[in-house]
Amino acid sequence: MDEVHDAITQYPKSEKFSLGQETKNSMLTFYKLIVTAAKKYHKKTTLRDADVELFTLKNFIRMGHSRRYMNTKRYERLSRAIEELGRMLGGWIKATEKA
Repeated sequence: MDEVHDAITQYPKSEKFSLGQETKNSMLTFYKLIVTAAKKYHKKTTLRDADVELFTLKNFIRMGHSRRYMNTKRYERLSRAIEELGRMLGGWIKATEKA
């Protein structure tokens, strides 16, 4: 979350309150869904919603990089972190489907 927040602060002023805010909202929604899933007994739908939100966040980050609001090094770090979150989330979804 800190890395995404730091990336957004580097966005130009004209984009901080549009693409930057949408990226931040997506990140926070994903976080809320993960916390909610951890507390629920039936997790499957919440985890699926988190998966969709992670995909949305990934695309917002990609959009920020394609518009050159962040450098390639930061984009690669964020992409690797999002991919790792996706793998962890996928494992959690599979574990809940078996149960």
